Amino acid sequence: MIRIGAGAGNAAPLIAFVGTTPNIGTSSAAFAAACRIAEESGGTIGFLCLNLKSAKMHRYLGVDDPAGTLDELRPELATRTLHPEKLLRAMHRCSRLTGVHVLFGNLLRDQAEYYAMEEMEHLLDAAAQAFDVVIADVGAYWDNAATLCALRRAATRILVTTGALSHFQEDGQRWAKQLAPLYGIPAASFQGLVIHSPWGKGGFHVKDICKELGVPLLGEHALSEQMLASLDSGTLEEWLADNERGRRAMLEPAKTIAAAHGLRRQRKLAMQPWYKKLLVHRGEVSS
Repeated sequence: MIRIGAGAGNAAPLIAFVGTTPNIGTSSAAFAAACRIAEESGGTIGFLCLNLKSAKMHRYLGVDDPAGTLDELRPELATRTLHPEKLLRAMHRCSRLTGVHVLFGNLLRDQAEYYAMEEMEHLLDAAAQAFDVVIADVGAYWDNAATLCALRRAATRILVTTGALSHFQEDGQRWAKQLAPLYGIPAASFQGLVIHSPWGKGGFHVKDICKELGVPLLGEHALSEQMLASLDSGTLEEWLADNERGRRAMLEPAKTIAAAHGLRRQRKLAMQPWYKKLLVHRGEVSS
């Protein structure tokens, strides 16, 4: 992968997904985007599940007993000794989706409030050194270090909502528009992603939803009954890799994100037959 306009040593861009409301499909949208960005860029993607109170990504991927989770890294986070290599070893490597590595979230829900901002900063520092792109899936409530730290630091902030009035108006107003400026996050810095359920889009147009939120529209993500079934069966990775509809999930928003950060796949130039024969004649390559 090459990143246009990036100098040597530049940290990986952080892309944060936050829902206006819990349990609306934010995590599945964020993970699908991570997979599509990996395909689009050819780079390595670090997906961080930072839902401190409702981590479910291990279930969605069929890993019932994860070898590494966020809470197991607490000693290293507390002492600021989490090196990129240690983080990489703690992450789940997707076998069907090349380049995607997942840090499963905090499974000790009663410990969620004890994570400090400094610990989250250290985690994001390590991830930025370990991967080409970092995706943070954070909780919808802005009462924890993970959500606040990731949103403050993110280069791209994606606000996920639905066509339900209580989601994009009530929750969107209370969280993103009112709280964001208090934490130094411009409310206008978000981009909107609208989730559609399998049972209808609701009565509001996506442009009206984004106008109410005061954000530009990044794209839409349609949930399907088959996709929801893959969450319950722990086969989300397979659905995104093998299903025809799954392979298109979050494709256009991911392309927009990749283009915004100058991410693109480095193409290998095909060697023309005549040129290969010339090199063989010169003894520079074997036949």
